[in-house]
Amino acid sequence: MRKPIIGGNWKMNKGTPSEATEMLKKLIPLVKEINSVDIVIVPPFTALYSTIECVQNTNIMVGAQNMYFEEKGAFTGETSPLFLKELGCKFVILGHSERRDIFKETNELVNKKLKKALSLGLNTIVCIGEHLEERETGRTKEIIENQFSNTFKDLNNEEMSKVVIAYEPIWAIGTGKTATPEQAEEIHVFIRELLTKNYNKKTADIVRIQYGGSIKPKNAEDIFKKENIDGGLVGGASLQADSLYEVIKAAETSIK
Repeated sequence: MRKPIIGGNWKMNKGTPSEATEMLKKLIPLVKEINSVDIVIVPPFTALYSTIECVQNTNIMVGAQNMYFEEKGAFTGETSPLFLKELGCKFVILGHSERRDIFKETNELVNKKLKKALSLGLNTIVCIGEHLEERETGRTKEIIENQFSNTFKDLNNEEMSKVVIAYEPIWAIGTGKTATPEQAEEIHVFIRELLTKNYNKKTADIVRIQYGGSIKPKNAEDIFKKENIDGGLVGGASLQADSLYEVIKAAETSIK
């Protein structure tokens, strides 16, 4: 049985210590009895320390939104994975669609970051997904397979089993469009087939695949009921304690 994982990606929001702790103080009592779902809050770098301090001795883990593949050096503006570990981060998001699209991160760059994170014992949430044009021209699976092959290149079964994959249909993020649970499940099944083909069935059964396309309280339960969807990477709905709690509850009630 795969334990559902909910990641609350705050993106470039709630980046001050006061904003972060205000939200977390509302969330912590709501989720304190939930042990069947992994809960990860991913704030901006400027709120990492205060978030980690705030959730100490709770069932909430903290992740970072990005990292560099070198541990130190002349890389102005980048963040070392060693810094994240020292702070107390348990997770890091890699290859988010906004990093790929806006900042032109390639599969090869994400692969370097992933290998470094794994070598240091950081848990990873690695994003893959297609654009609207790619979906409408019937290229979704081609795009996903290409991203999969290059992003996870040269990982062995043990390394791959530690990765959380987030499927992001980029066309359904912040656009008002939404993927149906059936559309989401279809690609999650395909990703699991790629895991079986490139690794083995045991690894494919272990790896958690999150859905990352505009999850909200109103659609979370239907999405999480699908057999191959193991939670979600949540954007806007993670900015308010009540809405994030509803999404977490939906994951808890749909445990397979």
